[in-house]
Amino acid sequence: MIPGPSAYPLMVGSRTVPGDQSPEFAQALSDLRGARLRPEIRLTEVPAPQRIAPYAVALTAEVVGAAADEDELASGRFVLLHDPSVPDPWDGAWRAVTFARAELEPELANDPMLGAVGWSWLTDALETHHLGYTAEAGTVTRVVSESFAGLSDRPASVEMEVRASWTPVAGNVGAHLVAWSDLLCTIAGLPPLPEGVIALPGPRR
Repeated sequence: MIPGPSAYPLMVGSRTVPGDQSPEFAQALSDLRGARLRPEIRLTEVPAPQRIAPYAVALTAEVVGAAADEDELASGRFVLLHDPSVPDPWDGAWRAVTFARAELEPELANDPMLGAVGWSWLTDALETHHLGYTAEAGTVTRVVSESFAGLSDRPASVEMEVRASWTPVAGNVGAHLVAWSDLLCTIAGLPPLPEGVIALPGPRR
């Protein structure tokens, strides 16, 4: 049985200054664990990065199909950093650092708009959830793999990776996780949820 978010202790998968619980960061963790994600998403809290910020939490994600034996459709990582000193490049005290990757249809390999479209999937998701953000930055990379000689019967494959970071401005940081999960589902090829359908809290392993 997979426990719900409330079953986890406060500091699982996160890192803080020794002896300092930081009420703001504790609230952010609560917001993240209360995020309502699509059932196809599997979240796992993992050790947070070191020496980047005084406070950090890291989550990995996989998108799977409806069937229990369905292959992974996409994967990614969402890291939330908090530095009360407000680093100049961030333009704020919080920073979301993410990547999302998935294999696409081979015919998209030569699409000159693929990078711009991939980036728009992220910004559209943030704006759809009416989220304030600033200092956004990122890259969209495509990797085309072709096989030859003894492997020539394998079709070409295309992998897309979106790496992005931005500074959340006010509001619930859990909503930024939800927006990023929308990007992950989009590159996985899942259709949007029908209007009026509400996603349930995503299970944690």
